[in-house]
Amino acid sequence: MTQTSLTLGYVPGATPAKWARNWTQRHPDAPLNLRAVAAAAAADAVRTGEVDVAVLRLPADMSGLAVIPLYEEATVAVVPTDHLLSATDEITATDLDGEPVLVPLDDVVAWAAAPGASVEYWPETTEAAIELVAAGMGALIVPQSLARLYHRKDLTYRPIADAPPCPVVLTVPEGPQSPLVEEFVGVVRGRKPGSSRGQAEPAPKRTAREKTLAKQAARAAAGKVARQPAKRGRR
Repeated sequence: MTQTSLTLGYVPGATPAKWARNWTQRHPDAPLNLRAVAAAAAADAVRTGEVDVAVLRLPADMSGLAVIPLYEEATVAVVPTDHLLSATDEITATDLDGEPVLVPLDDVVAWAAAPGASVEYWPETTEAAIELVAAGMGALIVPQSLARLYHRKDLTYRPIADAPPCPVVLTVPEGPQSPLVEEFVGVVRGRKPGSSRGQAEPAPKRTAREKTLAKQAARAAAGKVARQPAKRGRR
């Protein structure tokens, strides 16, 4: 059966609006259905076919999936607006030493040596952890988009200069893809309308040495032609 629509899953904080607009402009007859998925369930949603493609954060179990890197998010610390760390525009990991740090069960920051003092409770979700930060129970380390998503007037966030970034990727099932999935991957990668993977790729840029050798060869060929005697016309 020919696929006539596409379902894009996306985790909290991801913003697929730009790709959705481009898709709608190019393929008005093939609807793009957007579906929010929990971070822990996003990869499985692609594997089971619940969604055709998904935007999610690494690390995640990528078995059976192909990964297209998209961008990296800054890692930030969420604290109350009256917290000492809010006095600067940027902090470092050492600034969090001894600070209680909440780690939700759906944590998506891959930082094995993350700073801060451990706490005795693990909130189920990042959203629940935000509530505990507001209650003064500790700080929270998250990708910047999640800090923005769960913004509150009594909370703020500060980038952690030496923290690892949070990579965001597009995932599709491994193996041959449907034409619509291939086309969506092209939209995400910025492929121009009308182009396709089957078309010839642009020639790679030549190095400075290759350009010099090409010029030398052109000059040598021109000199060879100039030295050749002119052909006489027929009588």
